[in-house]
Amino acid sequence: MGDFHRCIEIILAEEGGKVNHPRDPGKLTNFGISQRSYPDLDIAHLTREQAIAIYRRDYWTPIKGDDLPVGLDLLLLDTAVNMGATTAILLLQAALSLGMDGIIGPATLGRARQNMPGVLGEFCALRAWRYEINRNEDEFGKGWFRRLFRVYDTAKSMANQQP
Repeated sequence: MGDFHRCIEIILAEEGGKVNHPRDPGKLTNFGISQRSYPDLDIAHLTREQAIAIYRRDYWTPIKGDDLPVGLDLLLLDTAVNMGATTAILLLQAALSLGMDGIIGPATLGRARQNMPGVLGEFCALRAWRYEINRNEDEFGKGWFRRLFRVYDTAKSMANQQP
């Protein structure tokens, strides 16, 4: 089942440090935590430990990362960080051809386990489509797609190593 510590190290490596791109609607970002999402937080002085706590509380817990199959835990966390936890869950439910309620319950978890690792590709296709229709795709699209492919490769490799 899911491993937060393994996944968060990959996420932090993808997110990097402080960024303040003029076209990024997230505004100032540090460790991937944006000023837009956390307006009352001192993003410029955010510590790695504070960022990890936010990732666990606001992303890992809502996607029920501890209950997800290995590989899907990483892919879903990365999507939650990039698009929001509810969107990540809805994309997973769509990839699994389930009713989309934005809540990971027994049906979603059961179907996810049954469809591993195949669901990873379908999930990534839906995530890629979201990038394609995003108004900032022209500026950030190549980076988003590169990240998606890197995370997909890592997630698939992790899933395929499972007994």
